[in-house]
Amino acid sequence: MAKLTQDELLAQFEELTLIELAAFVKAFEEKFDVTAAAPVAVAAAGVPGAAAEAVEEQDEFDVILEAAGDKKIQVIKEVRTLTSLGLKEAKDLVDTAGAKVLEKVAKDVAEKAKAALEGAGAKVTVK
Repeated sequence: MAKLTQDELLAQFEELTLIELAAFVKAFEEKFDVTAAAPVAVAAAGVPGAAAEAVEEQDEFDVILEAAGDKKIQVIKEVRTLTSLGLKEAKDLVDTAGAKVLEKVAKDVAEKAKAALEGAGAKVTVK
């Protein structure tokens, strides 16, 4: 089989329906053991001057999942809604006590996320 160029591949994908494209992505993920989910950003190490700035006024908050509670499936669904994680990644995050669901978000976003996760049965803190 001749090697296709990037433009030729894109032309082929343009002709696929959304369902066919989703099936292709799933098959691609299985064949190459990869995931199309966006990677989760890792927090950078703090700098010495950052503590002084945080004392002034905090405008970025972290939403931390302390415990999933009795309704673990609902919590996983909420985590997937709030983030761009896939099912396996969201489940792993929920299984990890003290995991950060959202990092460095505005206060109103953090409060809405906390309310949604607590509504699903999770124990959540905002720092």
